[in-house]
Amino acid sequence: MASGLPDYVASAKPVPQENRMPWFKSTAQTYAGIMLWFVFWQDVPVGQNINPAAGEFSAFAGGTLSQGLGVALFGLILAALICHFLFYLVPGMLGLKTGLPLYIVGTSTYGVNGGFLMPGFLMGVLQFGWLAVNAYFSAMLLAGTFGLAANSPAHLAIGVIWAVVAAFVGLKGIQYVAKVATFLPLIPLVILAVLLVATIGGIGSFDPQAAVQAGASKVVELETGTLQAGPALSTLGVIGVICAYVVGFFATAGAAGCDFGMNNRDAKDVQLGGLVGIALATIVAGGVSLIAVAGAQGLGKAGGDLAVLRTSMLMGPILTPQVAKIFMFLLAIAAFPPACFSSLIAANSFKTTLPKVNPFITCGLGTAGSIALVVSGYAGDAAGVFTIIGASFGPVCGAMAADYLLAGKKWAGPRAGFNPAGWISWIIGFAVGAFNFIPGKPFVMPCPPVAAFIVGFVLYLLLAKAGMESRVLEMPTGDAAPKPAAE
Repeated sequence: MASGLPDYVASAKPVPQENRMPWFKSTAQTYAGIMLWFVFWQDVPVGQNINPAAGEFSAFAGGTLSQGLGVALFGLILAALICHFLFYLVPGMLGLKTGLPLYIVGTSTYGVNGGFLMPGFLMGVLQFGWLAVNAYFSAMLLAGTFGLAANSPAHLAIGVIWAVVAAFVGLKGIQYVAKVATFLPLIPLVILAVLLVATIGGIGSFDPQAAVQAGASKVVELETGTLQAGPALSTLGVIGVICAYVVGFFATAGAAGCDFGMNNRDAKDVQLGGLVGIALATIVAGGVSLIAVAGAQGLGKAGGDLAVLRTSMLMGPILTPQVAKIFMFLLAIAAFPPACFSSLIAANSFKTTLPKVNPFITCGLGTAGSIALVVSGYAGDAAGVFTIIGASFGPVCGAMAADYLLAGKKWAGPRAGFNPAGWISWIIGFAVGAFNFIPGKPFVMPCPPVAAFIVGFVLYLLLAKAGMESRVLEMPTGDAAPKPAAE
């Protein structure tokens, strides 16, 4: 080891400047593909479903449209900007300035020993949550094209097969999928454009109160009992739920901005890649989804049940059942590469953090976890899964931002052992982000992923000022960090 550094840090080589790419060939298109994933945008009007088995109905009367389309769009725009400026920008700049990936850059915040677990190993584990959600909803659309019900044995069986195949391809053959992954995001973009044209004429006639009344009177009969939506959200409640949903979905992708930034040429690439690929793509995908639901209700194309708020479930009434089946099949196919990429990220994480363990074993165990989430139906609670992901990576992004600012807007360099400031801020930040899962909680935590970010940021600052950062180790070059790329 060099200067007390473990081999995985000492041997890290920054991406040379001549190998960097412009934002429109790397960052923007990759992030846009994530935000155009139908699993994300179809539930923006729902916000939080009443139950995974009845995911088309919101847990709140009227969903995120209860205060009108304008309030929902404002919340979406705010969430998109939070994703770019708070969760992505600092990791992206750290990647740019060091040319190094997240699991190396993260050693400044969590230490060279702690960096194995955070964010490296955690990033890999959480990818299987993404895989489960992808498999569940892709299988639901595929089953729907053949008239098979959601949560039926056929739906869950397709989901299991989907998860296994995606994990295998991600582990062994992602290079073949990557050849077509650049073009597949065009499928949901075209479908969103069709839905926009078909429904935009109805937004002037949309009545939020009608949606609220329909949601409040909707009774969902399940084997476990009867469910009914809670009261409509307030204006701040709508904004908070949308921010929690969007930011929770994006949290791990934000931290991965480090891996995109290390391939960018300058700060302008980092900024434009995020503004276009993250902020703009989020606003377009989520905005069209909101407009489609509101417009369908305004035009009387909501299928007779105004409580149904999941956009994909309204494609039949908006268009025709035949076109809807084609669109559902295409959306499912377009979701396969993201499932493979999730598996690839997990495999790379495990290969780095557990180099002596066969990746087929680690990824096999992770896939088994994904299958359990699919079969149990919990993967159908996308908002719940995204909340856990946000709780996990909210404090990571917050602490990294604080570390970056304290170091003078640069990478401080790897720190010895387990950096106490990073780990304490993460533990408390995660507890804040996951607070709403506590039974009998005395209050509801507003926007948990953002709250977790703020706690991680503030605690790291305070703990660092109190001297609870471990010492910085020198890189083999003699510097704390490689020479930064041009800004």
